[in-house]
Amino acid sequence: MLDGAKSLAVPTTCGQDLIIQPIEEPQLIWNSFTNEDKCWLEAIFELPKLRLVSATFDSEKEGGNDKLAENLNKILKEAQKLNPSFLKSATGFLVKTNLTFPKNWGLGTSSTLLNNIANWANINPYQLLEKTFGGSGYDIACAQNNTPILYTKKDTNPLINKIDFNPSFKGNLHFVYLNKKQDSREGIKRFNELKGNLTSEINQINSLTEEIIKCTSLTIFEKIIFEHEQIVSKTIQIQPIQKQSFNDYFGQIKSLGAWGGDFILATGNEDTPSYFKKKGFQTVIPYQDLIL
Repeated sequence: MLDGAKSLAVPTTCGQDLIIQPIEEPQLIWNSFTNEDKCWLEAIFELPKLRLVSATFDSEKEGGNDKLAENLNKILKEAQKLNPSFLKSATGFLVKTNLTFPKNWGLGTSSTLLNNIANWANINPYQLLEKTFGGSGYDIACAQNNTPILYTKKDTNPLINKIDFNPSFKGNLHFVYLNKKQDSREGIKRFNELKGNLTSEINQINSLTEEIIKCTSLTIFEKIIFEHEQIVSKTIQIQPIQKQSFNDYFGQIKSLGAWGGDFILATGNEDTPSYFKKKGFQTVIPYQDLIL
């Protein structure tokens, strides 16, 4: 996907909102809340220069990560560069963000934030992504759509086509959280370091994506995602997660996002949840409960 392969993207029921309230003081007061309504980041910026005045965060949950406010500051400053009038008023704002899913799930905390800030600043979210986190941008496209899409990265103007994807076998699909948040930027870095000429691989992936969209059989779907895993595995030189950790699983497993963390997609049946829970993975979500 990072090099322009076609991909199927399906928006989830999870998201993040951005609530903006004008205030008289020339400050931007920022509060980020978890899905349990607990504040995990509070930052105050002086306007219009966006100087960071103070910041507090949940050090236990963030592992002492003191770069959260600095990262937010960078996003806001880059947004200001793309729209010089953004946050240049004499007054300020009280901003609140609310997640509807556990932050460590990796379902788009950063991408939904970028998309919301870009909407607020009236700028291209893909340009903002390029200036900050980098990546394919597919998750921003998901934040902007409520239906499945066919996504192709193309500079900061990706090709996005709404499609009909509602597999008859969705009752056999589950999402399993692997209990660790994967760093997308590390995954991107690894991919860029290892990739060579991917013309052949991209053509193969494009064909598989088209096949998945048209697929009406669970058996064929399993063959497609197996082949997809083999191509990505060879490219980034990491064993598929099924071979690493679930070699005895009776269904087929597909890694999602940056390999090695976050969620996997597992085909299976009514025994799927108990299999993964016995392995220590308690979050097993049926496809129809997570996908819009």
